[in-house]
Amino acid sequence: MDQAKKIKLVILDVDGVMSDGRIVIDDNGVETRNFDIKDGMGVVALQMLGIPVAIITSKKSGAVRHRAEELKVAKFYEGAKKKLIPFQEIKDDLGISDDEVCYVGDDLVDLSMMKVVGMPVAVADAVDEVIDAACYVTKKRGGYGAVREVAELILKTQGKWEKLLEKV
Repeated sequence: MDQAKKIKLVILDVDGVMSDGRIVIDDNGVETRNFDIKDGMGVVALQMLGIPVAIITSKKSGAVRHRAEELKVAKFYEGAKKKLIPFQEIKDDLGISDDEVCYVGDDLVDLSMMKVVGMPVAVADAVDEVIDAACYVTKKRGGYGAVREVAELILKTQGKWEKLLEKV
């Protein structure tokens, strides 16, 4: 995939991408989410090999914040109602262009990002409009290995996968 060769930044949505999209709320109003350990390894692998990962989510969640910290994601934006604003800030900070960015999304709030990046990706269970906007649709569903699949695709296309295997 030609777009993957250029990628210098991966931006992830959370609900429906890093998680399966379900939010569990307990009797005290505390929200929890499920994250796939293999997706986490995909985030770590990208960062180990020089491709930063950012998270931009429209919700605020302690669980997501903790997961971002655990994965050492330096660019973490929560409560972002307009995702293009932090996107511009990240691009300016890193000195990269739209076509060097991969964005992974699943729902309508992701369309604005998917229309501007060089590698828009939809998870397998994304809504139709997001799938139509994507240049790649994962085989895995959101929260079940889709992020790892994207990480492997980018690293293998860029010839960095073998370097990862040497490091682990």
